[in-house]
Formats: sequence, structure tokens, C-alpha cells
Amino acid sequence: MKHDLRKFFIGYVLLTVLVTSCIPADKDISTDNRYQFENILDISYTPDSLTSCHGWFTDAGAWMGFTLPEKGKWVNGFCGPFSLDINRRQWIAQSAVTVSYHGTEQSAFTPDSTCYFPGELYLSAHSKDGSISQRLNFLNASTALLHIHSDAKRELMLTASRWDKDVKVSTEQNTVIARHPSGEIVALTFTPDVALNTTEHNYSAVYKGNDTDTYVTISFYTEETELAAGMQKAQLILSNPQRELQENQARWNDYLAHILRTDMKPEYDRIAVKAIVTLVSNWRTRRGGLLHEGIVPSHAAAYFVGFWAWDSWRFSAALAKFAPELAKDNIRAMFDYQQPDGMVIDCIYTDPSENNLRDSKPPLASWAVNEIFTHTNDTAFVSEMYPQLLAYYKWWFTKRDHNHNGMCEYGSTDGTLEAAAWESGMDNAIRFDQTKMLKNKGSDHAWSMDQESVDLNAYLALECELLKKFATILGIAFDAPDYSHQVADYFFDHTKGFFFDRRLKDGSFIQEPGCEAYIPLWTGIATKEQVKAMLPLLTDTTKFSTYIPFPTIAADNPKYNPRGYWRGPIWLDQTYFAIRGLRNYGYNQMADEYTRQVFDRLQGLQGDAPIHENYDTHTGARLKAPHFSWSSSHLLMLYDDYDK
Repeated sequence: MKHDLRKFFIGYVLLTVLVTSCIPADKDISTDNRYQFENILDISYTPDSLTSCHGWFTDAGAWMGFTLPEKGKWVNGFCGPFSLDINRRQWIAQSAVTVSYHGTEQSAFTPDSTCYFPGELYLSAHSKDGSISQRLNFLNASTALLHIHSDAKRELMLTASRWDKDVKVSTEQNTVIARHPSGEIVALTFTPDVALNTTEHNYSAVYKGNDTDTYVTISFYTEETELAAGMQKAQLILSNPQRELQENQARWNDYLAHILRTDMKPEYDRIAVKAIVTLVSNWRTRRGGLLHEGIVPSHAAAYFVGFWAWDSWRFSAALAKFAPELAKDNIRAMFDYQQPDGMVIDCIYTDPSENNLRDSKPPLASWAVNEIFTHTNDTAFVSEMYPQLLAYYKWWFTKRDHNHNGMCEYGSTDGTLEAAAWESGMDNAIRFDQTKMLKNKGSDHAWSMDQESVDLNAYLALECELLKKFATILGIAFDAPDYSHQVADYFFDHTKGFFFDRRLKDGSFIQEPGCEAYIPLWTGIATKEQVKAMLPLLTDTTKFSTYIPFPTIAADNPKYNPRGYWRGPIWLDQTYFAIRGLRNYGYNQMADEYTRQVFDRLQGLQGDAPIHENYDTHTGARLKAPHFSWSSSHLLMLYDDYDK
């Protein structure tokens, strides 16, 4: 026993040292919750000529990101900024601001610590002349604040490391302006006690103050017209930087306060915080064709730097609890491009010519609006969105119901199966292997698959229920098709005890057990008897109760591939739908056990690895895009539901 206690004490001391070494000396962990979650993500990367990395620190809707320098490739400053738009992804500089002591610029700095806290980057290093620490916080969508602290009262030298070769550098008053041919601009504004010198390709700034602390604003603009106003704002920020930092602190502590529970394991709290960090790092402000703010699926994957429909519904549902105004804008952004017939298109970009109008996405918009209403009681937002939600709901029955029986199909505007599979969100799902496309009467741009999908109609049943709720709140009549009471019986195969899609030609079931069957449980339209009949398949360890539970198809299917996108891997939205579905029918202990399997078994989830797009069913290995928003959204939902 004494030996065990001694081991525990030594381990505790070592852990305390490791944790506190990463916390800035001027910060109090007891008053700022972010410092309880050190190294929330590993984004260490020192760029060379590459145009990408595995993830960035970004916040407040910014289109620029930064990384921590690698200790083996040290530069004494945060790396970046990096431009995050799909068409302009590039490092503007290896590091726009590096710090040394004036007159000793050649002295090597040895890294001491680096850390990614929620909403803040931190680094410290020392040379023979003294120690310097730096921290970086985003104040708004265009500007980050760099705080530099030195323990030696010596003049500081600030300069950039390796601007992009096409960048041209100039100065205006106490601001360094770095212009890129793309039109993007980085502006570095210094305090008045800094002496600036520039060449065409770089600058040097000597800080001559007597204080041990100085500040620099790093601003990123997409147009020349933003620069003048931005420079004035930067001067105001530098006149009272502590006020700005307090606002940043308050915002992040508010995020955490709205999400974190007092009755959860610290390891699970860390998962929730990582999910918040991921969502906020994928927040983008209005730009070009994106007319409202919103969340991209992943800033680390160039092809995901836009807004997608069903992704946005998920993000808004998760944001509703801690960032409801952003959640509202995320929904508005997609409806900005609602078509005259009511269709909400698949995805939108800063360049509208890249938008995909070939298909829609599964209808979860009313669910997202309801989550916002639940947390805000904002009837004005419900009133704003109701006509658009109703038009979108009706569109499914006018453009995606081939035989007009009230059961809809996924489809496309161009008649291609590719786009129709995209409309389901499950691009290569095995249930579509034998699918053909059918032209719908009455429109040149309405095609359906030749099968009715259980998940689509279960979603529509929930949308119908919520639209009727909204109509009651607004005191108006609900005027739209209602087949919600028919869906569960229509798609339930009593011989197999499971929900399946049905073929239009003969009404037969497509008996390929898959994740689409989870949706009637999540939406609550399944009967208790149907759920009970499903349990043998759902709890079978060779089928759906796998190491990480609830894969996209049964694990014993000959077509199953644990790395096969929608043909086997774990997608956390579908796992959430299954777990929440079980909870809806009173199987709470089972739901909690499955949640623990997710939280405890996904590789890197409790450490510093990013949250990924999907995961290997049998190992929990990370797959596809990192820093993935919809996985993060559903981890937050699992966290909120656990043990309730």
C-alpha cells in the first residue's frame, strides 16, 4: 500500500509539473477554464515550401490560421499566417513575426514549451540573453493579437521568417503591410515605441520600450478596401490590449461553461472541449459567395472549405447550446441559395460558380432550428425560417416522390446516380449498388432513384412533426403533406426484424442491413415492438455491436470494408443516431455503455490527436479528414446525453 501511494505521489507531481510548465506565468488556472485543457490538439508544423499541413489554430471566423513551430525545426514565433480559402491555400509567411534580442539576432533560441489551449497558442524559448514567451489570441475574424513577454529588459528585435516569394512589403506609420498577388493582405501593427525599417521583401522592428511586455496585431484582409479601417481598429486594440484579451477569455469561458458538466470524468470533459475547439476552428465569416457566417466541415482538407447542407444542420444543432447566433447564421447561409422551387442545394463556396446544384442533402433543417429554439426560445428566428423550411419540406414531395405515394426517394437534378447518392449523404452505400434513375413527371430537372429510402422518410417525418410545432407556436395552420404516421410500418421488414429501403418496381425490401435503419429510432417513429425486434441485430457483436459500435453496414456483410467510406467504417453521426435511438426507447444503460466504448476506444480522442471524419470499426483508427466538424458535433451530443 505504501509503495502504491509513493508511486501515485510521484506520478501526480510529474503530471503537475508537465501541466503547469505549459501555462503562461501570468495566468491563473482557477479563473480561466481554458488552462485546464492544455495541448488540446497537436498542430506543430514548421512550413517549408509546402502549401498544407494537418491543421491550424484559427478562431472567431477568421480565414487565416497559424501553427506552433516544431521543436526540431524551431523558429521563435508562431508559424503563419496561412490562407484558408479553397482557391488560395498558401502560407503567406513561414512566420510573420519572430522575436529575438536586438543586437544578438544570431543567438540560438532553445524551445522550452509549446501549447494549444482552447482559443490560445503559447510558446516559450530561451537564449543566453534571456527567455521570451509569446501567446496568440484571435480578437475577431480579421485580427489576432500577439503578446510578447521577456524576462530581460533588453531591446527586442521583431522580423518575419520567409515571406512567400511573391509578397511585397511596405510600411505605413507603425504598420507593416505585406501584399500578396492574390489580393490578400497581412498587416502587422506595432506599438508607437517600435522603430520600423523595411526592404521590399521584409521588415525589422526594434522595440525600445522599458516594459517587459509588448503587443503586435496580425490582421488578414481579402481586399484593399478593408485595410484603412483595419489599421485604425488595430491602433485602438493596441491602446488597450488587456480589454481585448479579457473579451477573448470571456467568450471562451462562456463556450466551456455552456457545455461542460460537473458530473463527468475529466477525460470526457476533454473530448467535449476538443469538439468545441474543432467547431470553432472551422468557423468562417462572410466572404464572397458565403453571405452569412458558418462552419466548414474541415479546415485541414481543401475540398471541405465550403458549407454543406446536412453538415450545416448538424453543426447548428451542436452550436445551439454554446454559440446560438453562429448556429442561426449557419442555417441562413444555406437558405441564401434556396431555389425558387424550395430546393436547398448541396453545398456553397466563396466562389458561387463552384456551388453544387445537382442534388440536395437529407432534410434535417427543422431539427436544427428546433435545437436553437430549445436553447434560446427565439420565436422570431422560428418565424423567419418557417416559410423557407416549409418550402424545402414540400419540395421533397413535389420533386422526389416518383409514384406519388407519399414516400420519397433520393435523386438529382441532372439524372445521374452519382449526384443522387450524394443527396443521400452516403456516397457509396451498398444499398445503392443496383439502383437506377427514373425521370419524374412535371419537371426537366427532377430525377429519383428507383427505391424509397427509410432514412429520408424518417427524417421527413421528424421535419413534419417539428413544422407542425412551429406552426402552433406562430399561430398559423400547417399546410403541407403529412405521411409521418405511415413511415415506420412501411419500411419495417417483419421477416428480418429490421428497417430497409424498398424497391419501387415491386415494393420488395433491399435486405442489406445498414445504418439507415437507425434513423426511425432516432426520430422516434419506430414502435417499441419494432425496436425490440431489432435488438438481436443491433447487439450482435458480429454485426452492429462492434468494437466501435454501429458501423455503416453490418460487419458480417461480404461487402463490408472497415475503411470503405460508407461501406463499413464508423461515422459518428450514425453512431450517435443509434445510441440516441436506443435511449429514446428506455435502453439507457445500453446507450451509456456504447457511449463509453466510443469515448474510450477512438484512437487519440482523449489525447492531442484531431477528431476525424470517420474511424475503423475494429480498431478505432482515425480515417479521412482530420479536424472534422460533424464528428465533433455528435461527440458533443453524446457527451450531453451520457448518464441521463
